[in-house]
Amino acid sequence: MTTFTKRTRSPFRYDVVGSYLRPKELKAARAKFAEGEITQAELKDVEDKFIIKLIKKQEEVGLKAVTDGEFRRSWWHLDFFWGLNGVEKVNDGGYQFHGVYTRAETARLSGPVSGENHPFVEDFKFVRDHVSEGIEAKQTFPAPAQLLAELYRPENIEATQAVYSSEEALVNDVAKAYQQVIRDLYDAGARTIQLDDCTWGMIVSENPEGVSTKFQLNSDNIEEREKAETRQKLKELYITANNKALEGAPEDLVINTHVCRGNYNSTWATEGGYNEVAQPLFDRGNYDAYFLEYDTDRAGGFEPLQYVSDDKYVVLGLVTSKDGELEDRETLIKRIHQAAEFVPLERLCLSPQCGFASTEEGNILTEEQQWDKIRLVQSVAEEVWG
Repeated sequence: MTTFTKRTRSPFRYDVVGSYLRPKELKAARAKFAEGEITQAELKDVEDKFIIKLIKKQEEVGLKAVTDGEFRRSWWHLDFFWGLNGVEKVNDGGYQFHGVYTRAETARLSGPVSGENHPFVEDFKFVRDHVSEGIEAKQTFPAPAQLLAELYRPENIEATQAVYSSEEALVNDVAKAYQQVIRDLYDAGARTIQLDDCTWGMIVSENPEGVSTKFQLNSDNIEEREKAETRQKLKELYITANNKALEGAPEDLVINTHVCRGNYNSTWATEGGYNEVAQPLFDRGNYDAYFLEYDTDRAGGFEPLQYVSDDKYVVLGLVTSKDGELEDRETLIKRIHQAAEFVPLERLCLSPQCGFASTEEGNILTEEQQWDKIRLVQSVAEEVWG
C-alpha cells in the first residue's frame, strides 16, 4: 500500500478555490447599501456576521484552508482592481458568457497604479482573527495578467495608454503594486495567497471575447499566422507580468494560482485545452500549485500536465461548482489516476473546478448542494490519499 505525504500546508489533498454562495440576507444588505438605505458600517456588520458563520462551516466540513467566501466582493476580480491606487470603477463594458452578458462594470486607469493601503489587507485580518488554531486563512485575488487584460479591453485601452506610454512601464508599476499588496498581506500574517487567472483560458479559446483593441484574436479578418503570433505575445506578456509581481516574495509564502474558463451564474466564457498555454504556464510560472478546471471536456485532456515542473502540485478541479448534481465517485477516482500518468499521484490534490460564486449572483445550486460537493471532494481525497 502506497503511503502519501500528509499535507500540512496549501494545497491540501482536499481543497477549495475560494468563493461561496452569498446568503439571501447578505445579498439584500448589499442591495440596500447600493440604494443608500444603509451605511457602509451597517453593511460591514452584516458581512462580518456571515463571514464568521462561513469560516466555522468550512472548518466543520474539514477544510484546512478557509476564505471569507469573497462575501465583501461583487466580482472575483474587479473589487481587487478598484482597491488599487490609480484604478477607478466604471459602469461600462461587461463580459460575454455562454448565452448571457454580465453586468456592465469594469476597471479603468485614472492615474499611475500602486498598491498601498489595499482594503483586502484588512479583509484578510478579519479572517485571520476568526479562524481556529491550526486552520489556514487563504487570501485570493486576481493575477496581474488579469489586470492587464482588463486595462487593454476596448473600452479601457485609451485611458491606459494616456497614463502609460509604454507597456514596460505599465507592467513594472503593476508588478510593484502587487508586490506591495503581497508584502502587506504577509506582514498581516498571510502565508498562502492564490492568484486567480482566466487569461490563459482566454488564450486557448478559438473565439474568445474580444481580448482588446491591442490584442485581437476573434476577428475573421486575422490570418492564423497572425493569431499564433498574437497568442505567443500574450503568453509572454502574462507570464512576465505574473512572475515579476512575485519577485522578492518571502520564501515561506505559499503562492498558488487558479485557472479556469469563466464562471458566472453557472455559465462559462471560453473553451479549449491547456495544450496552447502549458508552456510557459506550467513550466515557467513561479507558483507552488495550480488549481485547474477539469470538470468538463471544455478543459481538454490531462496530457499538458506533463509540462508541470517537478516541484509543483496540481489541484484537479474535477467536481463542478456550476450545478448541484453530485459526480460519480468512481469516475472521479478513475480520472485522478488518469492525471497521475502525467503528474505523480503524490503531487496531486482535489477540489471543485472553481468557486461557487465568482460574482455575487452565484451559481445555480443550493447552499446544501454546495457543501455536499465539498464533502464529496473530501471523501474521495481521503480514499485516494488516505
